[in-house]
Amino acid sequence: MLSRERDKMTIVKLYCAEELEERQYDIIIKFLSDRNITVAGVEFEYCYYVETSAPNGITESELSVLQWLIAKPFVVNEMNSTAKMDVVSSQSLFGSSKENLNSITLEVGPRLNFSSPFSTNAVSICRWAGLDLVRRVERSRRYHIEVVGKEISKELQTELAFKLHDQMVEMVYSKPVESFDLKVTASDVYHVDVVSDGRKALALANQEMGLAMDDWDLDYYTDLFQNKVGRNPTNVECFDLAQSNSEHCRHWFFGGRMVIDGEEQPSSLFKLVKSTQENTNPNNKIKFSDNSSCIQGYDVKVFAPKKADGPSSFTLNTATKHIILTAETHNFPTAVAPFPGATTGTGGRIRDIQATGRGAHVVAGTAGYSFGCLNIPGYDLPWEDNSLVYPSNFATPHSVIIEASNGASDYGNKYGEPVICGFGRSFGLLVGGERREWIKPIMFSGGIGTILDTHVNKYPPRSG
Repeated sequence: MLSRERDKMTIVKLYCAEELEERQYDIIIKFLSDRNITVAGVEFEYCYYVETSAPNGITESELSVLQWLIAKPFVVNEMNSTAKMDVVSSQSLFGSSKENLNSITLEVGPRLNFSSPFSTNAVSICRWAGLDLVRRVERSRRYHIEVVGKEISKELQTELAFKLHDQMVEMVYSKPVESFDLKVTASDVYHVDVVSDGRKALALANQEMGLAMDDWDLDYYTDLFQNKVGRNPTNVECFDLAQSNSEHCRHWFFGGRMVIDGEEQPSSLFKLVKSTQENTNPNNKIKFSDNSSCIQGYDVKVFAPKKADGPSSFTLNTATKHIILTAETHNFPTAVAPFPGATTGTGGRIRDIQATGRGAHVVAGTAGYSFGCLNIPGYDLPWEDNSLVYPSNFATPHSVIIEASNGASDYGNKYGEPVICGFGRSFGLLVGGERREWIKPIMFSGGIGTILDTHVNKYPPRSG
């Protein structure tokens, strides 16, 4: 059904020339100059791929509204249906003759197997503007590079494109997108024969599916399905168990036995944290039992509808609202992909607030970053050593502080939560030949929210 609906979809392409960010321009120039290639010029533009349910295309009035929504405010005739880079001319885009010039166009954009957060917001805006036919909007980045003399090989183009996009959530477009229907079919559900083959079958599934189960996991689940449940797990169940029973979700290490110098300690790390509540102000409404903590609040005036299950008038009432506080870090994802890593750090913490009790509201957020030496180009500092390297899959501290900061603010803005304060710390030093530095950065996200006293306690789960 979905595939047949996709066949009726059409994609409208809109192009918008923009000034290239200085950082990306420097990446292109440095990459090519290091290979003795002289750059004549670099042109940049966005391409908006708009999927609509109009099989014969959209009307002129609908196109006008769409262009107005996408274009920058107060800029006339900014959007075009033709890419500036694709115009055939004897002149280069930079005014000189094309003689002795070679050019390439690289296009990168979001992976097409799922809608991006940008698309979700764009579609929502379009529908509020009356464009119900818009189904998806994705934005790609196009780089047109002209060089003197030497051609840029396919291998170099691939290597350069690698430096201009985030492989976690983006991809290189070898040609313009004509459809978002990738003809992807779901994988089959099958059983892993643990009952007959035992641990060996689960170990093989662990390797093939990349479940990251350790020896303890393999032993535990083999015993569970062989001796207690008495049936084989499906591949879907194996994948689910690997996630929901992981350290990230269960905190096995944080709640495990702690042995120091061969002597077991009376408390786990988790118990040590919880023990602080034995000597503190007893004002907790929620502690160690929900997505966020909650402290006693105040009686406040609330402007609320008379009925919550349908249209009604609003009245001014008095209600007790408590204060929610929550925080989390999202370090490794931010190290690998600063912008999306920080957005999901902020987003996860916002979810924690909203999922507290039977629903709560965000108010404001904070964001903090600890990272290594910035090594800002053209701004050498005496304690920084440019020869020290970072892991190849990590972004540089300079990229982290810019892109992660943008990502955290971007996600908060989309949910109506401003980032009102935070911190940034850069440190890296060689001490006695030992490198001490935030090589893996810290991305800290904290937030404050409110919850009605009547919503503090969740309903008990229903059986079934």
